[in-house]
Amino acid sequence: MKALSRFSGWGPFFLRLAVGAIFIATGAQKLFGAFGGAGLRGFSGMLGGLGIRPPLAWAVVVAVVEFVGGIFLVLGIFTRQAAALIGIVMVVALVTVHIPVGFFDSRLPMVILAACISLLLTGGGRAALRD
Repeated sequence: MKALSRFSGWGPFFLRLAVGAIFIATGAQKLFGAFGGAGLRGFSGMLGGLGIRPPLAWAVVVAVVEFVGGIFLVLGIFTRQAAALIGIVMVVALVTVHIPVGFFDSRLPMVILAACISLLLTGGGRAALRD
């Protein structure tokens, strides 16, 4: 596979696109109620039900991190910072929501967390506007 090593800089590019697209969409669900999402009120209610206080403030923070962070990842702007913030969101989601209901509900957030850690370590790779 030595022939492929010259393309290794493109690996982070594809991770950025995938993770960024996921979080643009989930952030839009939380911020604007897009794609059948609950919007800020619904997301805030869910956070409040988990005991997270103040729920509306944290709902805004998480939604903005997801939406803007997703945009930054797709563009390759502040890749490490965006990946770190989205990774923190994933850790909190895993601990508060996914792990308590079992391993099989935790698989996707764990993969996204691993992708964020990878981007944190490697940066944006090729085609990043500003790493």
